[in-house]
Amino acid sequence: MPSRPQRLVTFPDSTRRAGFDLPRLLRGLGSQLPFSGADVTAGGESELQAVVIGRRESVDLPQTIADSNYFANIVRRTRAGDTSPKLLGELERFLAENREQVWENSWVRFPRRLLAPAAGAVLEHDLLADKGDPAAGQRTDVARFVIQQQGEEQLRIPVSYLLKLGLADAIAADGGLPRPLATCGERLLAHFLSDNTSPETFSFRVLSLVPGPGYGAPLARETARRYLLSQLIVEYANRRFGLTESGQQARIYFAPQTPVRQRELNGLIADGFYRELFMSPCLSGWDQGEKKHRYMELCHQVLSRSQLQAVAKLREAGIITNNLVVLPNVSNTSLANNGTHISLGSRLLSAAVADPASGFGAAEEKYAGDLAIKCIEHFLPLFVGTCSAAPSRMGFSDFHPELALGFLPHELDYTHLRMLWRRWRKKADLAICGRSLTPFGPGWLDQSLSAGFGLRGDFIPDARLIDYPAALLSTWASPALDGRLGNHERLKGDLAALGAFDPQMSLYLLCRQRQFAAMGFSGFEGRHYSLFPDLGADLAAAAALQTLVTTFAYRQMATGRLHHRLVPDDPVTESERRQIFFFAAAGIPTFYVRRSSRNLLLRRILQRTRKVRPSSRYPGYFRVPVLEYQRTLLEMLREEAADLVESLGVGDVLDDFSRRLEEPALHGAAGRLTAGILGTLGAGNPMRVPAREFNLAAERYYREELRRTQLRAALGELAADLVRLTPTLAEPLRRALGELLPQGPGHSWAGFCQEVLDGSASAATLQRLIGLLLLTVAADDSAGATASHDKDDHDLRSSLHRAL
Repeated sequence: MPSRPQRLVTFPDSTRRAGFDLPRLLRGLGSQLPFSGADVTAGGESELQAVVIGRRESVDLPQTIADSNYFANIVRRTRAGDTSPKLLGELERFLAENREQVWENSWVRFPRRLLAPAAGAVLEHDLLADKGDPAAGQRTDVARFVIQQQGEEQLRIPVSYLLKLGLADAIAADGGLPRPLATCGERLLAHFLSDNTSPETFSFRVLSLVPGPGYGAPLARETARRYLLSQLIVEYANRRFGLTESGQQARIYFAPQTPVRQRELNGLIADGFYRELFMSPCLSGWDQGEKKHRYMELCHQVLSRSQLQAVAKLREAGIITNNLVVLPNVSNTSLANNGTHISLGSRLLSAAVADPASGFGAAEEKYAGDLAIKCIEHFLPLFVGTCSAAPSRMGFSDFHPELALGFLPHELDYTHLRMLWRRWRKKADLAICGRSLTPFGPGWLDQSLSAGFGLRGDFIPDARLIDYPAALLSTWASPALDGRLGNHERLKGDLAALGAFDPQMSLYLLCRQRQFAAMGFSGFEGRHYSLFPDLGADLAAAAALQTLVTTFAYRQMATGRLHHRLVPDDPVTESERRQIFFFAAAGIPTFYVRRSSRNLLLRRILQRTRKVRPSSRYPGYFRVPVLEYQRTLLEMLREEAADLVESLGVGDVLDDFSRRLEEPALHGAAGRLTAGILGTLGAGNPMRVPAREFNLAAERYYREELRRTQLRAALGELAADLVRLTPTLAEPLRRALGELLPQGPGHSWAGFCQEVLDGSASAATLQRLIGLLLLTVAADDSAGATASHDKDDHDLRSSLHRAL
């Protein structure tokens, strides 16, 4: 019989704190729980990897580096003997030795004259210093985007902005699309953001999630639709703007981590030059683009400084015990990672907070929302590696704690940080004669040790979650989730004083509350998703489980079984629950919890968890298997939320997650992505592939095979949408369909799809497909499917501050 810990907890009866009686307040909202039944609205944001494929003489990034004053100064200093020729040699090799000719996050260049007049007008508007005040004139950095080359005026823009400009052109070029479709396309321009390094899109409309089978499917279909439109626009721009003809092929796709070569380049250049090359100019999505650009530069500076501050914390924690450290680069690349955010809203909560007579105002919303997040965080390990992942290899030479642990020193208490590092070293292939060894620092020495003793490092299921400040730890004086208004501002002030953050930045959390006063709706944003291998299966399941867990949290509050005192707000308790998430991300099989933990919710979960035993290494702690903990979470939802599972119609989702846990190689996101990557290498075990080779293969797999697979699925969704919508189209849209497909929807469809998949579609074909996709968006809007309006668009965009 599996061992279980002894009974640990009884629940206090009182749920009152600061004058709030949550059961009474939630009962006052009506008979329905928030986020249950048909109460849920949803939206999402997708961050995509952009590359430009071509020879160095044709592509902007290598040209910009080679023509820069930065590079010229290095050449002069090297020739003068002021610096070692090693740096110049490595930069020249970066430019010359690019076998695949893939330049990650490069910009593109093309003649301005190729823009349709309407697209040119969009560009002129986006070049304004303040889009709300045209009299203020143009941005001061216009010369970055409008250059003279080959005897004519050319545009030089990031791929993120190419998406918006390409859509604006497709709407209007060569006579333009039918008016209803052009109107729809004009509305969607604002949904293509040029915010950070990566292209970003957010939902074209606010969705309703309806109970029943396929609960999260509407959000998955909408995400696939956005993805397909983005793909069609990029291919259209390649043809229409002469990019392919000039030796530039722009491409976008889902990929979770900063590319290998971009990291390597970051190690060769100064942080200011890195920002010049890779930080987005924020041309789209912001009235004052230069101001937003300065904010993003601030984010990069702060995170770079914060990573250096983490070294001092590692010394304080006793993980670094001498002066032999490899200092992290003064420029950090974590802002170039890519994830998906899922936002859920509650109509019930939104209406209550909007109504002054409801008794449920901003203070009550904050109080309940913080408590819900604390509960939800206990369930987040269910999502790691199961529905999304970022598989990665770390070589032996990567296992310097100051490099491997990323931002974890800012996210975990020192005790949990030491535990994680010890277990990670034990899990990884770092041992010589049974003794774990970490690299010494000199590259030649570490490489010799790795080769001589077969030290292979480790494989990580979701490295993206380790490489980014996903959830900064509270301080003793300023908890982030204590239910009080203004607590985030107080914590940011504390973290700024510690040198780890800046008060101007949004606070990083795995799950973030969206408050009505700021967003126009009340809900939560899940920010813990990396790469979904299959939008239809994986994203839909994630959205459904996220809804169930959120509803469960409010059920626990409404019944008095969850209140703030059950989950105290001190940093140790906060770290104790979040460590499980990070252990799962690193693939570490066990974690440790104090036997006297003050987190009574966690202790309640551990009462049901099998194979929990007292730790022999850490007296006073329980040793808990991650997998058993995840199984227990599913078991709790089945038993304690059975009615919620039934009312939402998500029983199949729990069955699906159970399969993902029990057979991760077949059903889990990490397992399936890893199998796809290994398939391109003809290998069967990631640990038998050198780290750099595996990570480059992962990028190639995302860029080629996975992209085509997801593109094919999205085209299938478009075909199904056209079949579904055609019989009920309003007359203006029916006429538009006739203009796009005079011989009917079925004619030449297979040919169109194949041309898109093999990259041979003409600009005219791509424009027609863009029009068909816009038709499906317009049809859904006209059908009254919770069409978005200006307020909703602002809500979704505002909720997607760049963090994960």
